Amino acid sequence: MSQNPTRATSTPAITTEVVIIGAGPCGLFQVFELGLLGISAQVVDSLRHPGGQCAELYPDKPIYDIPALPVCGAQELVDRLMQQIRPFSPQLHLGHEVVEFARRECGRFHLRTAGGVSFDAGTVVIAAGVGSFQPRRIGLEGADAFEGSAIHYRVKSAAELAGKHLVIFGGGDSALDWTLELLPRAASLTLVHRRREFRAAPASVARMREQVAAARLRCFEAQPHSLIVNGGVLRGVNIRTPDGALQGLPADQLLVFFGLHPKLGPIAEWGLALEKKALTVDTEKFQTSMPGVFAVGDISTYPGKKKLILSGFHEAALAAFAIQHHLYPQKKQFLQYTTTSPVMHKRLGVPD
Repeated sequence: MSQNPTRATSTPAITTEVVIIGAGPCGLFQVFELGLLGISAQVVDSLRHPGGQCAELYPDKPIYDIPALPVCGAQELVDRLMQQIRPFSPQLHLGHEVVEFARRECGRFHLRTAGGVSFDAGTVVIAAGVGSFQPRRIGLEGADAFEGSAIHYRVKSAAELAGKHLVIFGGGDSALDWTLELLPRAASLTLVHRRREFRAAPASVARMREQVAAARLRCFEAQPHSLIVNGGVLRGVNIRTPDGALQGLPADQLLVFFGLHPKLGPIAEWGLALEKKALTVDTEKFQTSMPGVFAVGDISTYPGKKKLILSGFHEAALAAFAIQHHLYPQKKQFLQYTTTSPVMHKRLGVPD
């Protein structure tokens, strides 16, 4: 399995059976389901690492609804999926955004990334989640200079925040989850939300209020006002309370969870039928309005759709058979089981 970083130079088009747009859990599992059928795939993702939303938004958070895994960290799930697809040696083009997409007269597809990689594909699977995420930023003067070092819109490593003085902004699940997760590790932690009511799960809000009552956590109803900087180093943040008063909060790190702007990006311009920023698909093939283009995971929609990783895995399995039929319509399809099929064992590299 190879991973290519973004390149600025053009290269000859890569001819492939399938291009998968999106290297999140559903895109990675699509590689596996196609591989079982003897179909190879090229995977493209605008992020520089596999994992999609799991790796980008909540790598350390546990997931409890993956079959046979009572609890699994989000990054752990991605790592397991990467291990699972290794027998099929997919090529991952990470840090690449698809900027050109066209269906050719012959029915094949032309795709090109901003990094200059072109594809000649028999089919395309879009597994791009809800598109790319752009965080709502804190909007304070000078904040850009500290983004990624002292001001963060996602937690990459909880361990790196241990022993720090933290201020967390936000009132949704991400803000409350990270408040409760980081509180035992931080030197101090203050939660700031613009109103008294929180949007997070009631159980999380109740636990947070218990910590406030026990004086382990400070919580303010306020808005961010200005950064406190000394010698080019972030020392804290001033907040403005509803009565107009300013209060300074010492901090080494600010974690800002004001929500995310999902952007569908170039996919919205590809002539595919959309419904509320999602691609409409049928539930037999998970094919979009364009023959040969399929969509799985959060980016797809149909009656009864549930945005769960589990649902995306199911969609990928059915899409794989539809893709096989689209590519090789004369070929008879057989449902083979990985427990007993010698063909499957050979593809998976299972010893005789």
